[in-house]
Order: sequence, then C-alpha cells, then structure tokens
Amino acid sequence: MTISKLLSPLALGVVLGLVAFIVFGPLLNLAMWTFAEQWFYPNRLPTGWGFSFWERVFRPRAGAWTSLFNTVLVACAAVLLSMALAIPAGYALARQALPARSVIMLLFLLPQAFPNLPIFVNIAAIFYQWGLNGTLVGVVLVHSLPGLVYAVWIATAAFSAVDRSLEEAARNLGASPLRSFTDITLPQALPGLLAASIFVFLDSIDEFTGTFFVGAPEITTLPLLMFNASMGGNYQVAAITALILLIPSVGFMLVIERFLKADVLARVGR
Repeated sequence: MTISKLLSPLALGVVLGLVAFIVFGPLLNLAMWTFAEQWFYPNRLPTGWGFSFWERVFRPRAGAWTSLFNTVLVACAAVLLSMALAIPAGYALARQALPARSVIMLLFLLPQAFPNLPIFVNIAAIFYQWGLNGTLVGVVLVHSLPGLVYAVWIATAAFSAVDRSLEEAARNLGASPLRSFTDITLPQALPGLLAASIFVFLDSIDEFTGTFFVGAPEITTLPLLMFNASMGGNYQVAAITALILLIPSVGFMLVIERFLKADVLARVGR
C-alpha cells in the first residue's frame, strides 16, 4: 500500500474529526456547565460536579416554570396566528394568478432583510401607544412577524406541490370548492404545513430581541431568563436554560426532516 493511499483516509479522518469538534465541542462544553458545581480558572475541567443548580433553576421562586410556560404559550399562539394567515395566503399564492406575485412573496421576506433590533425598537414604540407593551398579545404579535416568513413560503410550496388533477377530479364528481380543499388539497399539503408550524414554533421559543423590547419585564421567557443569568455570571443557570431550549429544537428538526419532502423544498420561492 502506497503512502498516498494511507494519507487519504488519514486526511479524511482529520477533517471529520475537526468538523465534529467544531459542531459538538460547544455542546459538550454546555453540557459540562450544567453539572459543574465549581469551575475556576485555570482548571480545564470542573473541580466539582452535582445537580444543585438544577434544583435552583426549578425552585418555585426562580421563575423557570413561569418562563417555560410563557415560552410554550407564546410559541403555540404564534403558530396558530401565523398558520391562520399563511394557509389562505399560501393557497392563493400557489393557485391564483395574482398580479405582482413575486413582489408579494418578497414582501414577506422584508422582516428578515433588515436587522431585528431597529425593527423591534420601532414596534415597541408603536405597541406602547396601543397599550400592548408588557402583554402576551403584544409578544405573540412580535413573534408572529418573523414566523410568517417561514409559514407563507413553505405553505405556498406545499400547496404548489399538490396535484391539481385530483382537485379537478373531485370537482367533476360534484364536490364543492370547500369540500375539495378540505378532503383533497389540505391532507396532501399537511406535511408541509406541519413543517411550517414547527419552524414558527422553533423560531418563537428562541426569540429574544422582540420579547425583550415588547414583553420585558412583565413577560419573561426562557431566552430572557438565560440572558439575565449569563449577564449575572450564573453560567450554570444559563447553560441549563440553553439545554432546555436545545431539546425541542433537535427533536423537532428530526420531525421536519421527515415531513418536509424534496418536492416541497423544490417549490420554495416559486
């Protein structure tokens, strides 16, 4: 066996090892902080391990349970609001010959085209005049704004991927437009719509800037709790909160990979 043949697997192993370190290194460090009782410089590893900080995080007065409840409640409400707007909008964009369709699709991308900070600062000023600052309604509206990007674009792709001939066959058999939509179109588009809902949910549970300017201090979510802990030097509490946020993100991404098929992805943006 020549040296070149030996170096190829070795180089591949080095590259894969480097990629694994870049991806999993921060996660390993995060996991270590969640169980570190004592970890001071210059020690490379914690000098004490335990679960005392887990107990602190979930004390009734610590606010973690309230923050977790608010996070899930706001995320679910944002999903309902975003999908209630995205389903009719996505169907119309996919099936109707709308004038300036490309411009309409582009408008839904505008919230992601600008930095979040100035957008949410101006929204907070408007919501203050309307009495929505510090309310769940205001936070849900803020979380739904970026969620509409995923919801509308993926819903449009999901409806575009549905075979129109099946709808036409149902109409020829006497089904009404509503019956054809509920029995034929919606079930076929459902996997893509579920994927869109998951994207909105994951975006909402990780949203910090909008919640900070519109909801704080009355409405506290897990990202706000993690920020306050990290700014106060409570790295164990921040790591535990980050781990709680990481679990649904990883789980739901596996679900998205299952539901979001290639034919739907191929039509995103069309």
